[in-house]
Amino acid sequence: MSGTQTSVRDPHGRAPSSSPVSLPPGTQPPWLIVTLREVLVKAKDRGFAISTMITLVLIVAGVVFNAFMANRGEDFTVMVTSDAGQAVIQLADEAGRADDGNVTFTAVTADDDDGALEQVRTEDADAALLQESDGIWTLTGKNEVSTGLAQQVGESLDAYVLDQNAAAAGTTGEDLLAGSELEESLLEGSAENQLLATIAGFIFSFLFYMASIIFGMAIANSVVEEKQNRVVEILATAIPIRQLLYGKVLGNTILAMVQLALYGGAALLALNLTDTADLVGSIIPASGWFMVFFLFGFLILAAIWAVLGSLASRPEDLTSNSAPVMALIFAALFAGLFASGQLLVVASYVPVVSSVAMPIRMLNSPVALWEPLLSLVIALAAAVALLHLGEKIYRRAVMQSGGALTLRKALKLEQ
Repeated sequence: MSGTQTSVRDPHGRAPSSSPVSLPPGTQPPWLIVTLREVLVKAKDRGFAISTMITLVLIVAGVVFNAFMANRGEDFTVMVTSDAGQAVIQLADEAGRADDGNVTFTAVTADDDDGALEQVRTEDADAALLQESDGIWTLTGKNEVSTGLAQQVGESLDAYVLDQNAAAAGTTGEDLLAGSELEESLLEGSAENQLLATIAGFIFSFLFYMASIIFGMAIANSVVEEKQNRVVEILATAIPIRQLLYGKVLGNTILAMVQLALYGGAALLALNLTDTADLVGSIIPASGWFMVFFLFGFLILAAIWAVLGSLASRPEDLTSNSAPVMALIFAALFAGLFASGQLLVVASYVPVVSSVAMPIRMLNSPVALWEPLLSLVIALAAAVALLHLGEKIYRRAVMQSGGALTLRKALKLEQ
């Protein structure tokens, strides 16, 4: 069996040199040992488990709350003093039941305006619809008038007055409005897809941002701690430094993917249990693409985080040298929340940013299959290149004690 390479620290503080070390037959690859260690250590961490459970509870609670609010019925009681007011509220009630099926309007007749307003003041009614002597209508509430109440009553009042004026002119409201219908259409996609893309954009962006920060910082802090405690020097005598890097990257990538799958599964389960899964069929394919793009994007970020950890001499140094990776993460967040049109198209081919931008594009409008595949190839090429570059910097910098290193200084160090 051929030997693997390990790094041994030079007594003068130079970067490690390489010498062959033979592994006994049947021994697991070093990178796999490190990967398993990263996963097991994180999985046993109480803080990580608690934060994951809290997030799961919040996701399920959010879905349940939205379902409750969507299905919650509203009953409005409106005081009136005339038959005209009753007719307006009756129209509002018919429209409310037709639109949502759970919004009702009840008209209660008072003897005079003062009596109607008194019912509103004592909160026995939500509002009073009164007509002044000059024909002006007023909708009065106690402290405020509900937006839903005001909008529906306003539309119903328009319809009622239109019918009354049309009848006086010897025609009907429908005849007067003939030819005024306006429908909306899109050359690409649909209004429903745009709404879905907006919702998914927020979800994908939030999950990407959260996972990138949590697991990226975990990689960087782990590298810094091993460097501070000189544990890395002990590890370097047993396994190649590059395999230590690969294990850390793969371990935290696996954790991030599992956590995302848990969050997505919890959300889909909650949607199905609350009967609000009308658009889930459209979200699932995009979610699958998001997981694939996230994998490649996170590999890039993980390599950068590991390099930043190797350049730092203490955890505080990460605050100052993490600006580049944070810029990438914020760019992905911006693309998911605000990018549209040609900007979204361009962002869908930029590595890391494409992790969020391309799945949103696929929800928003028709996308040819070659486009996400090309974006994945670009992201994979960037991941391989950055992992290769990160390995070189990591091997040079991780064994250096003392102050923090700059990227230029790290590249000048001997291997």
